[in-house]
Amino acid sequence: MIYKLFVSFTTVCLFSLTLHANYLDKETADRINKNVDALIAKDMNSKQLIFTKDAQKINQPASLTKIMTALLAIESGRMNDVVTITKEMISVEPTKAGLRVGEKFYLRDLVKAAMVMSANDAAMAIGIYLGDGDVDRFANQMNQKAKKIGMKQTNFTNPCGFDIGSHYSTALDLLVMSEYAIRNSSFNEMAKLKRHDFKALNTKRHYAAYTHNKLLNSYKYAVGIKTGYTQKAGPCLIARAKNGNKDVLVVMLNSEQRWKNIRLILDDVMPDLTDTKQKTPQNSRAVTPKKTQPKAKTIKKTPIKLAKL
Repeated sequence: MIYKLFVSFTTVCLFSLTLHANYLDKETADRINKNVDALIAKDMNSKQLIFTKDAQKINQPASLTKIMTALLAIESGRMNDVVTITKEMISVEPTKAGLRVGEKFYLRDLVKAAMVMSANDAAMAIGIYLGDGDVDRFANQMNQKAKKIGMKQTNFTNPCGFDIGSHYSTALDLLVMSEYAIRNSSFNEMAKLKRHDFKALNTKRHYAAYTHNKLLNSYKYAVGIKTGYTQKAGPCLIARAKNGNKDVLVVMLNSEQRWKNIRLILDDVMPDLTDTKQKTPQNSRAVTPKKTQPKAKTIKKTPIKLAKL
């Protein structure tokens, strides 16, 4: 019942978009439109969409997939289980943490490695372990969960995000998944980590997982959540920025300028969360008249054409 209410509420918000959305200024919207395949941005407090482009277009989610992998691990209640690494678990393409056959790790450390550095060996280890030795069984669990939370145009074939078989999703579905994920405090703690240090329980070999999320290192109010890339999917990003009563969640697929685009969005809809130059007090002599009198400048805001949802 809770899931049905969650999905229904999301649907209502989508269809109320044309009347109540906050708009990006036209110049910003035009710049983003040129170099992103699909995008959806949502104000998590007002529950209104800020911007959308081809939100229901089928795309490859790349390592954004690992959000679902992490969710299933967290909800399994087995995060303190010890996982022994097998050859199958590490026979994957980079990015890899470098896990070795026979090493033993807490499941929680593998989940953090998969989320923080997008380690494919860690993600595959999670899938094989929770799938009771069968990664295809785990993929079925992923799809069952996706359907349960309201992802209607998604199919997972693996826990890593490889472009294998019919592995696909949409920006809208990934937004639904992300909204569900950030309701979990354990997930949120992982999503904002810049680094995770851990070690093999039996060999004591140390590992350090570093984030690929540049926003976490450059934007004070960024709180996650995941990057992704494959040659077919292109650069992907799910980002969240939060401060006080401001909370924005953005899904961006196949954007060669994802870092520039995410700053354009956040700087436009969350202007008080930008850099120090834009926060200079009004009585500062260093500020030009134009900046000290923002009301004298009119910025034309126009509704962005929205994808039919």
